[in-house]
Amino acid sequence: MAASASPNARILTGECYCRAVRYEVADAFTYALNCHCSNCRRTTGSAFKPFAGIVREQFRVVSGADGLMIYGDETTHNAHCARCGSLLYSLVRDGAYVHVPMGTLRDAPAIRPSAHIFVGSKAPWYAILDDLPQYQEHVTRGVE
Repeated sequence: MAASASPNARILTGECYCRAVRYEVADAFTYALNCHCSNCRRTTGSAFKPFAGIVREQFRVVSGADGLMIYGDETTHNAHCARCGSLLYSLVRDGAYVHVPMGTLRDAPAIRPSAHIFVGSKAPWYAILDDLPQYQEHVTRGVE
């Protein structure tokens, strides 16, 4: 994936747990959400996945691309480090966007999650205690 960030966007870096795979992404995210679906919980091993969405062209793997494990197809997949298993990104929306798990970013992005999605299937042992809006399924209003 090539990076063609807007000229004034700060470039953020991210990496997997073992640092075998590293990426760069423009700090120009379109949206950020906390996903509580069972797939996101399983793939991260956490109560939910905070992620930020950006157009595909503004994200690129800068090292370790040969060490990626891809689950899915050309236009929709999750990319994990084959060595440590970290989820590094998800290619979504017919390949047009990348969802970056915010926990893999080394640098702080300007954006913050604006809502919780798929709370209808959230972990029963986890209580959402913030004031962000909660949606039983996905939310598309306000998301490009």
